[in-house]
Amino acid sequence: MLRVGLTGGLASGKSTVAAFFRELGAFHVDADLIAHELLAPGGDATEAVVARFGRGILGVGEAIDRKALAAIVFADPKALADLNALVHPKVRAEIARRIAAHTASTNPKAEVALIDAALLVETGMHRDLDALIVVSCGAATQIARAVARGGLTEDEARSRIAAQAPLADKRAAADYVIDNEGSLDETKRQVAAVWASLSVESPRRRARRHRDPLR
Repeated sequence: MLRVGLTGGLASGKSTVAAFFRELGAFHVDADLIAHELLAPGGDATEAVVARFGRGILGVGEAIDRKALAAIVFADPKALADLNALVHPKVRAEIARRIAAHTASTNPKAEVALIDAALLVETGMHRDLDALIVVSCGAATQIARAVARGGLTEDEARSRIAAQAPLADKRAAADYVIDNEGSLDETKRQVAAVWASLSVESPRRRARRHRDPLR
């Protein structure tokens, strides 16, 4: 199975692109959703995160208040690094488990596992994959979309964008870039073109380029 990363900045349209790939037959692994599950009550990362950040991040029903946690980590690079160190190794392990389970299943198997994560480049995980797709749009578009879908102010959106790797670094690491600045039809055409390219790739023939744009 070809393991392909999908990433992009805040509100870049990564979820929309992932949905288009699912329609084409990709086995979709949502790393951000896995992280949410790990931080849910009883999740494997919950106890360690509460120990690090304190019970002040707990909300109704002793669940982690993600907005309270975000307010801490997006204002403090060290706190964000600590959170990532606690959560991301567990995310990687769960991704590997899900891909292995899919590969071992008796159901028809997808030829492409699409690993969808906001921080693929920041964590260096992209270097372990066969290919990397970056969803791209301008910062003004990101901020407008983030505010329009609710939950973030303009300042909060800017803070989250600043906490991620610059788009130029992500594009430099990419094998494919999907420009999501335009219409859905334009984005879907680009997804189809990438899928056609991936479909003729053989994992055995592919020599993944190990580049670290953040070094």
